[in-house]
Amino acid sequence: MSSAGAKLDIIIPVYNEGAGIVRVLDALRSRVRTPFRVLICYDFDEDDTLPAIAGADTGGIAVHLVKNTGRGPHQAIMAGFAESAAPFVLVYPAGDDFNAGIVDQLVSRAEAGADIVCPSRLMKGGRMVGAPLLKSVIVHASNFALHHVAGLPTHDASNGFRLFTRRVLDTIPIESTEGFTYSIELLVKSQRLGWRIEEVPASWYERSTGTSRFRVVQWLPAYLRWFLYAFATKYLGRRDVPRRVHLPPADPASHLTTP
Repeated sequence: MSSAGAKLDIIIPVYNEGAGIVRVLDALRSRVRTPFRVLICYDFDEDDTLPAIAGADTGGIAVHLVKNTGRGPHQAIMAGFAESAAPFVLVYPAGDDFNAGIVDQLVSRAEAGADIVCPSRLMKGGRMVGAPLLKSVIVHASNFALHHVAGLPTHDASNGFRLFTRRVLDTIPIESTEGFTYSIELLVKSQRLGWRIEEVPASWYERSTGTSRFRVVQWLPAYLRWFLYAFATKYLGRRDVPRRVHLPPADPASHLTTP
């Protein structure tokens, strides 16, 4: 599949995934019908994901290697965003060989007008299995508050597995610098702009291979910033919230800014 015809760029940040990445690529190849390419975003040349991909039969999938200019998942995903060019961009977990079957549905929702499509572990039909107790409590409690109190139109706002349209990535500045907080930042900023956000059920299982780089406690302060942003959008009103979302001008004579 040539990258020139790709409607979807799938960004996969990796860290010593080994042969597990081959199972993920096989799942995408067999279950995704949307023309796509995969951007493998890695930190260092010794990452054992790279020889696993080099030795694998990718079956015609366009796989591009993107080296991170820094270290960590945030910088890896930012490098992937910078390399992406497709109308739709999906950040996909490196250990996920079970959700490939919903990718076409995510794209379909975006084609129908959604700006962000959220695979949701916590909505009806979704599942979250095997998470450590602390992580499970934090994820469930924070997402309950964001959906039911702050009014975000997804039950799973903190999930980094997410599809964005080109409009979102090209027009909303990313201020986050840690972990997967960019994902909730783009979500709450899109909510403030009144852009369309949808969700579909997804599954999540605690990893049995590879190394997770999710640091739930370490990243809590960074997440809290955007939690407060979401509550401010709902309860203070747009004009009363000091932090604004600045978009490029629609034409040379105008400048669009959320009030």
